[in-house]
Amino acid sequence: MQPSDFSPNSAVDLAARKAALEREAKQRADESAGRTNPYAVNVDEANFQQVLEQSLSAPVVLAVLAGWSEQSKQVETALDRLSKSSGGNWILGKIDSEASPQLVQALRVQGAPTIIIAIQGQVMPLMQGPATEEQLRDGLSQVFGALAQQGMLPPGHPGTVDGDPSALPEEDEQVPEPQADPIAARAREFLDQGDFEGAAGVFEKALEEDPKNAEIKAQIAQIRLIGRLQNVDGPAVREEAEKDPANVDAQITVADIDLYGGDYEAAFDRLIATVKRTTDDDRNKVREHLLSLFDLLPPGDPRVGAARRRLTSALF
Repeated sequence: MQPSDFSPNSAVDLAARKAALEREAKQRADESAGRTNPYAVNVDEANFQQVLEQSLSAPVVLAVLAGWSEQSKQVETALDRLSKSSGGNWILGKIDSEASPQLVQALRVQGAPTIIIAIQGQVMPLMQGPATEEQLRDGLSQVFGALAQQGMLPPGHPGTVDGDPSALPEEDEQVPEPQADPIAARAREFLDQGDFEGAAGVFEKALEEDPKNAEIKAQIAQIRLIGRLQNVDGPAVREEAEKDPANVDAQITVADIDLYGGDYEAAFDRLIATVKRTTDDDRNKVREHLLSLFDLLPPGDPRVGAARRRLTSALF
């Protein structure tokens, strides 16, 4: 295996966000065209436990992917083909390393693409780095064969990668290539120019038509977060924040860095502590920034609820 081209410590860059937008747009287009993999599921912190429970009845192949990585795209395409050919013998779970950094950390994944097998509620690593479809087939075949010998596969599972060809979903060769989401495509035009505010503005116009759309709010918050972190010297600003707790701008920037890295609690804790130390305009600036960061998490996320309660306590 070659070294992977993703690291959890990679610098924030324009290409990463652009590719993430492209991935989201392609997924929506595939769904509209009926071309999604019927045996694949997107996995994140919210549904990971449910996926583990699903592994009690069928093996789950977890693929940790980076949307901007060509290696990840090639592995994902190969796994989708193998999964469709399985007829449901196993489930493909896709983990977006950018969207779920805490889950990636919990799984002790060092790079993407990484393949992990979940069976009987347990996870075990299979391979990391680029792999061809044939390599993936061979690796999965060996694992399924070994699991079958150990009696760890569900009753009736053939212990193979492929399923019954007659049970496979039909492919329509005449279906045209799906078109990208026009909103995401327009946002990418601004991102190509390094204009993060312009890209956020595209989604803000869409939000005007659908004010309660949490996904659009998250897109805006994500783009602005990455825009703020361009050219930031992380170690220097963190040192400044520790040296001068009253430096509101430094505290906000370090919170952004922590949140981008997936440490939501640390980001929220820092800003709430800063709210307690500040008054008037500085306090309001920190409060408004913290509220804007809440949009990065799904509605009802317990971490947001807890932070809101603590913020209220800090203010009053």
